[in-house]
Amino acid sequence: MQGTPSPCASAMPRSFHFRYLLAATLSVHAILAILTPAYAGIEVFTVATEPMTSVPDDTVVVELDAPARLDGALSLDLPTDPDAAAQAVQARMHSESWQHLFKEYGRAYEAVARAWQIGIEKLPAVVVDGTYVVYGVHDVAQALQRIEQAREASQ
Repeated sequence: MQGTPSPCASAMPRSFHFRYLLAATLSVHAILAILTPAYAGIEVFTVATEPMTSVPDDTVVVELDAPARLDGALSLDLPTDPDAAAQAVQARMHSESWQHLFKEYGRAYEAVARAWQIGIEKLPAVVVDGTYVVYGVHDVAQALQRIEQAREASQ
């Protein structure tokens, strides 16, 4: 029947609908990230609690815990009542700051998809040209030196 919600939809809490919508939208960003060509340059994959040092200016630094931090920002100061919280989230979604936060979510999940795409296994990871990787080194200059030595040794 037109206008009648399905039993499945009415049984789901509103927060689930919001999360499903957000996840579906961000999945599109992740799929696009997977389809993008390899990055030529230096990429660093880490988390906020493991800061990197000696990072060249042209390096892409990815904090893989960024999506969780954005979740925290989105739910900051929400009322404990589920209906009031849903209304507050709806109001936030119509604000200018939401557009910025939504773009940040997209970039964060694209970065997570990139790490998965190139097979990052441990953190921190320093990757050069999507091919060479050094794990466990927080000093990017030192990791780049190791990569250069490995390149020279293989020639």
